[in-house]
Amino acid sequence: MSDASRRGAVRDASVTVARDADGMVAVLTAEFPQHGGEYVFLPGGRREDGETPEECARRELREEAGVTAQTWLPLGSYAITLNSTARIHLFLAEGLTCGPQQLTPSEESFKLMWWPMPDAIRAATEGRFLLQGGPLALLLAQQVIAA
Repeated sequence: MSDASRRGAVRDASVTVARDADGMVAVLTAEFPQHGGEYVFLPGGRREDGETPEECARRELREEAGVTAQTWLPLGSYAITLNSTARIHLFLAEGLTCGPQQLTPSEESFKLMWWPMPDAIRAATEGRFLLQGGPLALLLAQQVIAA
């Protein structure tokens, strides 16, 4: 049995930089005791069966942040680790409409905040993000916005 078989199916993930008309970015925080404290992250998660990367990004943004978006721009797709074929798909979402979060029981501690892009990038450079997809998505989105 391969390592991938023991871990279950390899599933891609999507992460979204949701930026409102005022340039504020949807940021989530939660305690991760196994990693030593509170961390910052962007809305995102693993793809469900049959979903495209963008469908996954839309669902995760709606569930974790209560946000829907009119405009979606792919920012790239990257390997999650060297030992897996899973990829992380990054998006910039704009034209936002806010509603209630739709958190699962394992996400109940997620706190939604709206930060200026420079503050979110500063949190990334300070190592306050738990996973690498958020900082990469922020930097790529910043490049697109500045162009």
